[in-house]
Amino acid sequence: MVETLLFEFPAGPETPAGRSRVGVVGSGNLEILLEPSPNKMSVVKVRTSVGGFAEQWKAVLERFFLRHKVAVLVEINDCGASPPVVLLRLEQALEEARR
Repeated sequence: MVETLLFEFPAGPETPAGRSRVGVVGSGNLEILLEPSPNKMSVVKVRTSVGGFAEQWKAVLERFFLRHKVAVLVEINDCGASPPVVLLRLEQALEEARR
């Protein structure tokens, strides 16, 4: 069963120029799709095969958006990635979208 989570964060003035896709949907990993947001909110939709971890997802995403005040729409397709892998993939996706 797949659990779907939705999170919203206030964003700063930065909006990346493009879209990006990083990672793979596979055991212990995840795929991230990132694109500019049309408003001053960042919205993250997480589809995960590991249920019951909404608070952990929220904490990891809060950490990312405290560091990066960007306006983005993010889709995460997770297959049990650890928090460090989630942060790494988010950083990669943002860097790619800024190019």
